[in-house]
Amino acid sequence: MTLKQVLNRATGILVANNIEEAGLECELLLRHALRLSRVQLYLDLDHELRAKEEADFWQLIKRRLNGEPTVYIIGHREFYGLDFYVEPSVFIPRPESELLVEQALKLAQSRPVSSIAEIGTGCGAIAISLALSLPQVKIYAADISASALKVAQFNCQKHGVEDRVCLLQGDMFDPLPEPVDLIIANLPYVKEGELSQISSARFEPLLALGGGGDGLAKIRQLCQQVGDRLCPEGCLLLEIGQGQARAVTILLSRLFPSARIEVVPDLSGIDRVVSLTLTPAS
Repeated sequence: MTLKQVLNRATGILVANNIEEAGLECELLLRHALRLSRVQLYLDLDHELRAKEEADFWQLIKRRLNGEPTVYIIGHREFYGLDFYVEPSVFIPRPESELLVEQALKLAQSRPVSSIAEIGTGCGAIAISLALSLPQVKIYAADISASALKVAQFNCQKHGVEDRVCLLQGDMFDPLPEPVDLIIANLPYVKEGELSQISSARFEPLLALGGGGDGLAKIRQLCQQVGDRLCPEGCLLLEIGQGQARAVTILLSRLFPSARIEVVPDLSGIDRVVSLTLTPAS
């Protein structure tokens, strides 16, 4: 079969199995199997695959049909225009989390920010994206998982920021050595009863997905601890799940009555990021 024929056939199979973006996923898997760039693939669509090449590709399709995310199969993911190595020990970076980076950069343009801490860094995508955009800022990236930090370390080296991103192992703020100007967190916020609805949940680390009965267990813990981890007039950027904005803003308002709290929607119009800024009276 030619590259074009294999792509079309595989795309049809993924579509029949209700896999979204089937065409893109088949392209990524075929390029991975053959070690081709996108340009190379589309310049030679009439190329006939050798038997082993075809067998290797269909093996990847079989893994995808079993529910394994394409990102884990090919071992990398694009985030904020950058390429990151990922493996099953880390949560797969989602496009909506790019909003955290955008909001952090906006804050850094409007006020002095000399230090940032990301809590729950995973593969390091957010911390590294910020390190590349804010070279003068000290950045801490913490995670409770040692295996996740190994992935983050690899990505720091890959992007040349290992000297500017300080990786820390520990739960929440435990390893953070000092208060910072900005704290960013994308903590687990999926309700326990909804985990089965996420197709990748069998493969992604439960530690990075499950947020307890109401999805807010880890978020609630962070909010209760964040006060003395922020510098005076410091900021918190917190990613939340759909329908959680009211509960989180009420919690923060109770903990920090005079703080400024805003909710930022993502491109789909879903409230995605809660922003808190301490005031002198907070």
